[in-house]
Amino acid sequence: MTIISKVISGLLALVFLLSISACTPEVGSERWCNTMKDMPKGDWTMNDAGNFTKHCLLK
Repeated sequence: MTIISKVISGLLALVFLLSISACTPEVGSERWCNTMKDMPKGDWTMNDAGNFTKHCLLK
């Protein structure tokens, strides 16, 4: 691989990773709270339950 193709591959990987992380709402935001309300409680982790209580119920 040439240096240019390595740089292009790296940039594409960076753009891909940024696009994935941009889709996740910030923990504690109104959008996150609404998403958690719609998610079955059995799918929550212990951290999800704690964050939901802290940011959505005890606001």
